[in-house]
Amino acid sequence: MTNSTDMELSEELLKRYYELNQQKLEIDKELKQIKKQIHNYLDETYGKEQKGEVKLGRYKAQRVIRSSVSYDDEKTVKKLKDLNLEEFIEVVKRPDTKKLEAAMELDLVDDNEFADCKKKKQSQAITVKELSL
Repeated sequence: MTNSTDMELSEELLKRYYELNQQKLEIDKELKQIKKQIHNYLDETYGKEQKGEVKLGRYKAQRVIRSSVSYDDEKTVKKLKDLNLEEFIEVVKRPDTKKLEAAMELDLVDDNEFADCKKKKQSQAITVKELSL
């Protein structure tokens, strides 16, 4: 439940949002530069993509290396077929939504039949810009 003060907007509030967002952009830019400098130092000290750390005064910068492995679906399936290991291949049933939407547009399929199957995603974004008066 919102009270009446939550619903009030003012030029000052929009100005503050704008100013904070500008500061955030500047901070993000500086953080990116510092992060790059830390990575460069650790690359030179420990090697590229190697874990490492540096302690300076009361602060410690530490780099951890995370890695993950994924398989190229097309190449892996081909190789599994070539090696006669088809039991390792999953058959995934998925609707061809492009064809379904096209059929709905041509009235070959009643879109009401699939109304309960659709998932709708929405997101909200706010932008505040300074106007030149």
